[in-house]
Amino acid sequence: MLIIRLARLGRKKRPHYRIVVSDSAKGRGGNIVESLGTYEPKRKETAADFDRDRARYWVSKGAHPSDTVRSLLKQTPS
Repeated sequence: MLIIRLARLGRKKRPHYRIVVSDSAKGRGGNIVESLGTYEPKRKETAADFDRDRARYWVSKGAHPSDTVRSLLKQTPS
């Protein structure tokens, strides 16, 4: 089963995430099918910069978004 989740990058106390489509059985850093964009929670302006159309495509194909990705899809207009 595929899942749309965050893969953490960045250094200590400065998180930076990639929004990726990956296999749910693997860890957050392994077996990435497609990278959709980035998310920076510490940034004050628009923190999420990712391809919402591709995220909706993967959801239509059966991928399950994580709770954080689901809230990012809802709060940002297409």
